[in-house]
Amino acid sequence: MADQLAKPKPVALKLITARPDLASIGGLVLSVGGILGGLLLEGGKIRDVAQITAALIVLGGTIGAVMVTTPLRVLMRAIQKLGIVFVEKSQQPQQAVDEIISFATKARKHGIVSLEHDADRVPDEFLRKALNLAVDGTDLDAIRKMMELEMTLEEHGAEAEAKVYEAAGGYAPTVGIIGAVLGLIQVMKHLENIDEVGRGIAVAFVATVYGVGSANLFFLPAASKLRARTHQAMQIKELMLEGVVAIIEGLNPKLIRTKLEAYTREAAAAPAKGKGAKPIRQAPAPSAEPQREAS
Repeated sequence: MADQLAKPKPVALKLITARPDLASIGGLVLSVGGILGGLLLEGGKIRDVAQITAALIVLGGTIGAVMVTTPLRVLMRAIQKLGIVFVEKSQQPQQAVDEIISFATKARKHGIVSLEHDADRVPDEFLRKALNLAVDGTDLDAIRKMMELEMTLEEHGAEAEAKVYEAAGGYAPTVGIIGAVLGLIQVMKHLENIDEVGRGIAVAFVATVYGVGSANLFFLPAASKLRARTHQAMQIKELMLEGVVAIIEGLNPKLIRTKLEAYTREAAAAPAKGKGAKPIRQAPAPSAEPQREAS
């Protein structure tokens, strides 16, 4: 009976939930709806811009150019990451703080070794790895270097994925111009019918609309959203790493909460900055020149 009372209770772990990103979905609907609404107000019709040929030229040419530019593995990862533009799966800062405080409270009462079974059940891979290293008795500096290296590599990979959509945003308008020129070439073959010439020119420029529209309404915003997601994920990982370090140092859970709440305030203020994502984490630079000897 005494052993059962002394046995530490398992920490309640919170799963990462996926939820639709209303900003991405609403923004895309609003932008497309605004453009089509303006077209209708000007007396146009939806079928004026509903050209399958133009869409085929723009999308096919853009995707082909991106495939030439991007390594296949990076391209496939970028396609898989497209879902996070519309669905947010990252853990919230306050949720991560509460989870770390529960670990800190248990470790302070029963020792860090008591987290062994809980660490294996942590949903987040980064936090699970950091906790397992801490439970195994790994040196604090070694844990920090290993986890920071993992964060750096993840940031570089995420930046490469964002550049895929950025490249598509650069190619699409040019491919749209190519589509317009191809349409004009066909128009020039029928100059004998002036009515068809005017109608053909209007259709030819639809490809330009598709190219510019897809670049500025989807590809470039998607690249920015992926960078924002990466910035948010790195903030959470930094929070987790600092929390694990504080647990290893044996800090009071209340002090740890005070320390980690700075990350929740930073996360809340990040959308208001509006200046893009945080720059890529750089690897530690080599030591500077040796100090000069005193003359």
